[in-house]
Amino acid sequence: MTTSTPSAWIDAADRHIAGTYKRFPIVLTRGKGCSVWDVNGKAYRDFVAGIAVCNLGHCHPEVTAAVCEQAGLLVHVSNLYYTQPQIDVARMLTANSFADRVFFCNSGAEANEAAIKIARKYFQDRGETDRFEIVSMKQSFHGRTMATLSATGQEKIRKGFDPILPGFRFVPYNDIDALRENVNGQTCAVLLEPIQGEGGIRIPDPGYLHQVRQICDVTGALLIYDEIQTGMGRTSKLFAHEHDGVRPDIMTLAKALANGLPMGAMLCTEKVSAAFSPGAHASTFGGTPLVTAASRAVLRLLTETDILEHCRIMGDRLAGGLRDLARRHSVVRDVRGKGLMVGAEIDGKGADVVMACMEKGFLINCVQENVLRFVPPLVVEADDIDALLSCLDEVLG
Repeated sequence: MTTSTPSAWIDAADRHIAGTYKRFPIVLTRGKGCSVWDVNGKAYRDFVAGIAVCNLGHCHPEVTAAVCEQAGLLVHVSNLYYTQPQIDVARMLTANSFADRVFFCNSGAEANEAAIKIARKYFQDRGETDRFEIVSMKQSFHGRTMATLSATGQEKIRKGFDPILPGFRFVPYNDIDALRENVNGQTCAVLLEPIQGEGGIRIPDPGYLHQVRQICDVTGALLIYDEIQTGMGRTSKLFAHEHDGVRPDIMTLAKALANGLPMGAMLCTEKVSAAFSPGAHASTFGGTPLVTAASRAVLRLLTETDILEHCRIMGDRLAGGLRDLARRHSVVRDVRGKGLMVGAEIDGKGADVVMACMEKGFLINCVQENVLRFVPPLVVEADDIDALLSCLDEVLG
């Protein structure tokens, strides 16, 4: 196309791209740090970050350099062979987590697929063939493949795809008694997000994860953390469960793992990993040299600089500012979150606030219809946050 008219691009997209997304009427062309620009040159401060993906901001120079260098060396050879960037990332992930082994894939849904498969096979290999159920949480989100939507505790995600796969049951998040009643001799795993993202930035009660771990230990069930949205520094820890100090048996990552390149990972202990022998699971594009080169740069920055502390400071500033707005605007019911994963529940349609902010040059997000979600790059600065709060003060007023 030779024209730069936004409507022309949008019309072309609506003709040729599957209509699975309700997109906003802007065409973005470039980004840097915490800002993006549309085809007309209008700038937006980005508090969505690709839905908690670009944790280091857009086009971070070190990540960009790593990708460009690797693109000139080796992009893909499949997992029939060893590649150096993949080995480096596996070593870095295990050195900075509970895990002993890593399986690489391309997305969060694939990472959760791997977690579901390995949890079931772990017990199949032990001869416990009746132990296949996974207990998940209501309002959870784990992906849109048939297995992961079957594990997702939101009816709107599962609607239209019946029959969903058997072997999943759901309990309310934060309800330890309900969990205890539903974990039994058929349970192979408990699957949960340390903070529910799509469910409305829902935080576990103090001690909840410890009690979940205890139930799993007593019954022998495996504990799976879905850290696809919460991981890679989003909550000011490398992984969100570190706030509670409760280790899982399996953990899934994606989103920010390669700062925008498609990459997922399933991490697990040595004991669990034994269930994935050669041929049990695979991914042609999983952990290519290109994406793992990006991930290696991401991990270096997250573990060797002060980005996580910066995230904590900026997260406190954002949450504090939102709470101050709540005191002045009764429409704000609640503010909750950790680090730079913050939600503001409002009395009204969040979509209206999202659109008003976009018109003023701020990209924010809404989940569960009335929870404004703020997941900016971890490198966001105080003036970005203060400008957003000023915008919200005007919009809410």
